[in-house]
Amino acid sequence: MKDFLPVLKILLRFVIIYILLVLLYQFYLNAYADEVVDPFTRWVAEQVALVQGFAGFPTVLVDSFKQHSVYFLTGEMYTTRMVEGCNVISVGVLFTAFIFAFYKGAKTFLFAVGGIILLHILNVLRIALLNIIYLKYSQYEKVAHDYLFPAIIYGGVIILWLVWIQFFALKREKDA
Repeated sequence: MKDFLPVLKILLRFVIIYILLVLLYQFYLNAYADEVVDPFTRWVAEQVALVQGFAGFPTVLVDSFKQHSVYFLTGEMYTTRMVEGCNVISVGVLFTAFIFAFYKGAKTFLFAVGGIILLHILNVLRIALLNIIYLKYSQYEKVAHDYLFPAIIYGGVIILWLVWIQFFALKREKDA
């Protein structure tokens, strides 16, 4: 049992941090239950529209209170809709809980913040590209939405986790 104690500590730390972050996020969402979407989700949608505009696909956001989402109107076509689940916070919670399960001081905070920023950028680009695929290559929209784009965001998380483990969490501190 003594051999498993470090693993159990890491697992327990992960579960506690994950539950706390999920509860905080749910508290945040509950505060905006009467809105179309929460402010962070709207901010992500605005950034996607901005990226699409830079790419030559001017986009207007259209609120749908009935579906608690923001639609992307690109040109004359509604491409996709932005819902809370597309804002990468849930993925960020999972990422952060894992990073803090292998806590290594101040660099843990820096890596977590840097990773969340990187995941956010990846997410905005992913949604913009998905909308462009809907416009230009509609025959691939299901494959892109259901397989390719989840692989991009979760692949990003896994790569960041591997970097954290390989270069920070398991790296031995040099004796002074």
